[in-house]
Amino acid sequence: MAQTQEATPVPPATAVPSLPRAAPPPGAPGEAPRAAGPALAGSLGDDPAWRAYRARFVTEKGRVVDTANGMISHSEGQGYGLLLAVAAGDRAAFERIWGWTRANLMVRSDELMAWRWAPDQRPAVADMNNATDGDILVAWALTEAAEAWGEPSYRTAARRIAVEFGRKTILFRDSHGPLVLPAVAGFAARDRADGPLVNLSYWVFPAFQRLGIVAPEYDWASVIRSGVEILRRSRFGPSSLPTEWISAKDEALRPADGFPPLFSYNAIRIPLYLAWAGIGRPEDYAPFRTLWGGIDRERLPIVDTGDGRPVEWLTEPGYTALPALLACAQDGTPFPEGLRSVQDGQNYYPTTLHLLALVAARMRYSSCLRS
Repeated sequence: MAQTQEATPVPPATAVPSLPRAAPPPGAPGEAPRAAGPALAGSLGDDPAWRAYRARFVTEKGRVVDTANGMISHSEGQGYGLLLAVAAGDRAAFERIWGWTRANLMVRSDELMAWRWAPDQRPAVADMNNATDGDILVAWALTEAAEAWGEPSYRTAARRIAVEFGRKTILFRDSHGPLVLPAVAGFAARDRADGPLVNLSYWVFPAFQRLGIVAPEYDWASVIRSGVEILRRSRFGPSSLPTEWISAKDEALRPADGFPPLFSYNAIRIPLYLAWAGIGRPEDYAPFRTLWGGIDRERLPIVDTGDGRPVEWLTEPGYTALPALLACAQDGTPFPEGLRSVQDGQNYYPTTLHLLALVAARMRYSSCLRS
C-alpha cells in the first residue's frame, strides 16, 4: 500500500456515478433488481471453524489480527472478519469487530478507513491513506448485516462508505471502463507516470452484486464488467497470469513500473471472487486452473509472469481451498474431505481464504459439499 498521506478528493468530473433514476413500479418492465447476488447471512451456519477463527484471530475488543504480519490489523482483515461474522450469524462478534473498526480505523476526514493499525507503534495509524478493498469489504459486510438483522445504523454506515469510495476511488469515465483505484492517494494518473494503477484483487465481484442495496446510484454492473474485461486483457507472459499491479495508462495494459511482475498473495483472490460471484467464462478461469494443477496440490506457487516460473511457494493448507473452489465451480468436483474443515495452527490469511472459499461454495455450489 502507498505510504503517501491523504490527498485531496478525486475531482467529481473524473469519478461521477450515473444519476439515480426514478424506480419503476415493482414488476414493471425494466425494473432493476435490488441485488444480483445471494445473501451472505447464515451461509456458514454453526460451523466450529468460525468459533476457532474468532478465538485465534479476533481479540475481545474486536481487532482482527494478522498473525504473519507483525500482529498488525488492517481494514481488509476487519472487513473479512465482519463478513465471516454475518455468515456465521454471530451478531455479538460483528458488533465487536465493527466497534473496533469505527474507533481505530475511521480516523480520516472522510468516510473511508485508514488501512493499517500497528500495535507496537505510536500513533498506531501512521499512514492515513485508505485501502479500497478494505472499504469495499466493510461496506459489503454492513450491507449484509443490515439485511440480516434489520439494523438501520448498519445500512447508513454501509451507504456512507460505499458512496465515498465510489466517488473518490472508482474512475467511472476511464476509457477502460470503471477503474477501481487501490487508494485515494498514490495510484492515479496525477500520482504516477504510469498511472492509473489497478490491482485486480480489489474487484470484489460478489460485493458489487450487493452494494446496489445501499448505493443504487452507482452502476455496479459496469464495475463488474470492467474487472472481467481487464482480467482478459492482463494475461502476461507464458503463464497468461495477471500481475499484482497493472498500469492502465495506455490502451494496452502492462505490469506496473517499480513492482515485481508477480502473480502473488493479492492476485490469488481474483478467481475466488470470480467463483463467489458466479461470473466469467471457463477461459477466464483457465490460467488459474492450469497453474494450480488440481485440487490435490499441497502448495500454491507465486509466479514471475516474465518467465512463468515459481519464485516462492504458499505452503499452508488453507490456500489449497482456492483450487478446490475453482474445480467445484467449473466442474462440480466435490470438495476434498480434508478441506471441508479448517486446520488449526495456520496464520490469518490462509485461514481466512479457506473460510471464504467454504462460504462461497455454500452460497453458490452447495452440491460440492454434500457427502
